[in-house]
Amino acid sequence: MKNSRFPHLTAALATGATAVLVAVAAPLPAGATTTPTADSGAVSTAVGDSTGWLRLGHLSPDTKSVDVRVSALSGGSTVFELDGVAYGDVSTYQSLPAGSYTVSMVPAGASGSSVPVISETVTISADTATTVAAYGPTADLQVRAFEDDLTQPSSGSARIRLIQASTLTPEVDVSTSTGDSIAQDAKAGSATGYAEIPAGDWSLELTGKGVSDTAEVSVDPGSVTTLFVLDTSSGGLTILPVLDSASVGAAPDGGVDTGGGYLASAEVSTVAPAKLRGGLL
Repeated sequence: MKNSRFPHLTAALATGATAVLVAVAAPLPAGATTTPTADSGAVSTAVGDSTGWLRLGHLSPDTKSVDVRVSALSGGSTVFELDGVAYGDVSTYQSLPAGSYTVSMVPAGASGSSVPVISETVTISADTATTVAAYGPTADLQVRAFEDDLTQPSSGSARIRLIQASTLTPEVDVSTSTGDSIAQDAKAGSATGYAEIPAGDWSLELTGKGVSDTAEVSVDPGSVTTLFVLDTSSGGLTILPVLDSASVGAAPDGGVDTGGGYLASAEVSTVAPAKLRGGLL
């Protein structure tokens, strides 16, 4: 597919990192420290050399809502919890001391002694942002972690990457309505690298095995965004844009521009315009 407007876009986005998909959201516990959002106009000044950021998400369409617990590997104390996380929920970034943590998912409302549906050990590095995601069908649920690249784009541009979380198709192609390729043969459970595009409104076409759809995405100048390919309740595909960073010099964000439920300002949205799929745990 031709890529006349930005010829280096396909190469950057098609370079798949072994990647990761995210899934999690719910209100942060009282007293928890959250990273300032772009709307607050604040930039974190409390983050030191030993602090990183962690973001969580729920991208398994047939897995019911879950509670997520993040515990320090050393000592096992719970650092924070997210309750009632549903499909399509993506949390804001949480600042944490650099170190190793266990991320565990249990059915929503389960007791503290319940056996986790799945758990994974992740390492948070200083001055880096990390996304941990649960994805895939319940029968093959997986959790992975990857480092988010918040490098600033050039003036008037935005940076995006694509994470293929759909269970409806093993691979997906994403292109603009003018035929510019965003991603080719993006495999389920994979993430592309970040690429720079002109800021503005984009109409995207998604094509997979036996399924196709369109999605509208808007990216602001100076922003860094992850585009999640998810399933809809009608058996189609949609894109959920998640803001990684709103502008140069701002702390990581993570609020969702459009799509399913999400965590923003320590509140969970129950609105799901995209009518994302949901199922039984």
